[in-house]
Amino acid sequence: MYKTIIQQFVRQNNYPKLQLKGVFFDMDGVLLDSMGKHVASWIQSMQDYNIPFTAKEAYLYEGQPGSITISKAYQRTFGKKPTVEVIEKLYNLKCDYIKKMDPIGPMKHADKLLQQIKNQGLETYLVTGSGQPSIIDMLDIYFPDTFQPDHKVTALNNIKGKPAPDPYLRALSIAGIKPWEAVVIENAPLGVESAVAAGIFTIAINTGPLASSILSERGAHIVLDGGMTELNNKWEEISAHLIS
Repeated sequence: MYKTIIQQFVRQNNYPKLQLKGVFFDMDGVLLDSMGKHVASWIQSMQDYNIPFTAKEAYLYEGQPGSITISKAYQRTFGKKPTVEVIEKLYNLKCDYIKKMDPIGPMKHADKLLQQIKNQGLETYLVTGSGQPSIIDMLDIYFPDTFQPDHKVTALNNIKGKPAPDPYLRALSIAGIKPWEAVVIENAPLGVESAVAAGIFTIAINTGPLASSILSERGAHIVLDGGMTELNNKWEEISAHLIS
């Protein structure tokens, strides 16, 4: 099944073939079990500004810069754009709420998947819409020596965020590889859009409440309902058709 999907992707994009050299990972909901806390902190901080905000919105907006999430919700509620000061204060409030919560842990079996990838001699890269250093730094705690400082693309980079292709195009540039030499692991609709727009084969793992069909509709080439655990179990089978 996976071989057919990959062959179809290659033909549609007129690529020579997929020859995997680098694996690009989103962070929240992929490497870190952080989405529940992000959702709760978004809802609380928005409520403090009298902005209605739901868990579904948080998952749909996941991956884009926080300033854009705030701007969309604010304009929808008040019919005008927020000031830079409001955006900064609301985002800082959101960050303060999440800092007060219990520590964020790793996604189950993320370490095992990363070890498989390391054993295959593949490079790993982080491509996240997060701009919170306190959370990004957790990767070095849970996955030491896995994501080198120059292998990280975050919201702190001066580029257009997801769903634009820019974050994944930057990752390709950093890695020095072509789109057919990479694969993306994502869980968010906007992240999937970004990766697909960059021309990269995209595996979506569903780790939230959204229907898997949403990830397929956004362009994911493979969608796994079992999250990181299922991907870890199936990585050997999938990657066999990506590395050949």
